[in-house]
Amino acid sequence: MDLPAIDPVIFQIGPVALRWYGLMYLFGFLAAWGLGTYRAKQPNSGWNAEQVSDMLFYGFLGVIIGGRLGYVFFYQFERLLDEPLYLIKIWEGGMSFHGGLLGVLAAFWWYGRKTERGFFNVADFFAPLVPPGLFFGRIGNFINGELWGREAGADFSLAVRFPNDPDALLRHPSQLYQAGLEGLLLFVILWWFSAKNPPRMAVSGAFALGYGVFRFVAEYFREPDAHLGLQALELSRGQWLSVPLIGLGIVLLVLAYRNHQSANSENNANAARGSKA
Repeated sequence: MDLPAIDPVIFQIGPVALRWYGLMYLFGFLAAWGLGTYRAKQPNSGWNAEQVSDMLFYGFLGVIIGGRLGYVFFYQFERLLDEPLYLIKIWEGGMSFHGGLLGVLAAFWWYGRKTERGFFNVADFFAPLVPPGLFFGRIGNFINGELWGREAGADFSLAVRFPNDPDALLRHPSQLYQAGLEGLLLFVILWWFSAKNPPRMAVSGAFALGYGVFRFVAEYFREPDAHLGLQALELSRGQWLSVPLIGLGIVLLVLAYRNHQSANSENNANAARGSKA
């Protein structure tokens, strides 16, 4: 299927332009705000709507700053060495999820310290609010015809031809695969899991593990960056950046349930000693 060329600018008034990708960021932020406000209203949430809005503001800054820094340092470091001002040329595009994640984690740490909630109390609450933003971001990539997939067979029914592809190949719509995996499916898993009252750190661990696995799988259908190509073990840069997330997720889940089990054992032992007294 041949995709039509879509102008990345929805409309422009003078120097001010509304772009599809910017609109997707707005949708992601509004989704996080709505879902976070809903969660805050639940019994014993420990949060209110104002606190959710405050944290989302810092998180948004973390996404923008970290995403840009991550893209430049992870994917365009040689260009940065040749052109230091490229770091601030955000109008040329270029954002990295892994960099954005580091920015958000920094925001979680700062807000947790500021409010004395602790890092994981903040991260566990907000982790399920991240995937909708990933969903809208990948939809924006698809509309812009960027970060497309690898070549697909001519008989593959979902294969598409992007209008700005110089090779005019039928490709996997990998942006939509990522939207479905990292966005919708990860959101459903985390929303359901967080409602089960898991131990501290578990939701954060589930996010890291889930995103890492889904991104690793989706990268097999996504065209590697032309200037990077495939790296060691025929893996892409995105896959190598996802490996630490998978490991971190496993570690956090193990620690969460081990600490929970230890706490329960100690409580049972204290209760038994109390009954004997």
